[in-house]
Amino acid sequence: MTRLAFSAYLEHLRSDSARFRDVLAGCDPAARVPACPDWDAADLLWHLAGVQRFWAGRIRSRPAAPTEADFADQPARPATYDGLLAYFDEHSASLLAELAAADPAEPAWSWAPEQTVGFTFRRQAHEALIHRLDAEQTARQATGEVTDLDPALAADGVAELLDVMYGGEAPAWGRLDLGEGLVQVELIDVGESLFVRPGTLHGTDPESGKAYDGPHLLLVEPGEAAALVRGRAADLDAWLWKRRSADGIEVSGDRAVHEAMLAAVSEPLD
Repeated sequence: MTRLAFSAYLEHLRSDSARFRDVLAGCDPAARVPACPDWDAADLLWHLAGVQRFWAGRIRSRPAAPTEADFADQPARPATYDGLLAYFDEHSASLLAELAAADPAEPAWSWAPEQTVGFTFRRQAHEALIHRLDAEQTARQATGEVTDLDPALAADGVAELLDVMYGGEAPAWGRLDLGEGLVQVELIDVGESLFVRPGTLHGTDPESGKAYDGPHLLLVEPGEAAALVRGRAADLDAWLWKRRSADGIEVSGDRAVHEAMLAAVSEPLD
């Protein structure tokens, strides 16, 4: 219901990456990132540059999965802030070029069930959006300006969070036990509602060895909801990403079902 055209994802990736870069170019490199307090502005710049470098490589080498060398062979971090800005410029341009030349339907590796180039269009548009917000919040003490999130992209960001980042079908190695209650997430400014069923995921990932025995979500077809969470798409997206408080977001209905959803989205995301 919330998916955008791939051309729209690419344009959002381009514009939010440019805004991210412009904001940080005028920011104190030592300014702290409110949502990631262990990072300063220089760390944030290095992070998104590295993310965009990695995914440009995945599209360039599609459909091959990354090797140990792809993770181990990391370039040295530039010693200066100007060097970091130049490094970001290089790899952001590379990601945009790789995606612009690719067919979204082509097979490509990802860490999610969706194994197409299209996954990277969507995921990297949302990555740039949230880190653009991080950059503005980091520089706010000096500029005072935080621009709003695009409603359509934010609505799709909420869907991605509920269906991919915090939820989804159980992997082959896991078991998902679902609860009885549904939560309706109403995006009041775009006329959409998403429905999720909280549950618990059990199992151990054989690749990472990580054991799971905790809260999870499954995005489902509309139904009779036991709890309602409603607000603007931008507010809900930023709240789920832990980039803003829940002020202005309305909650009603079965408190236990609502709290089961909150437990599933409690882990902070970088």
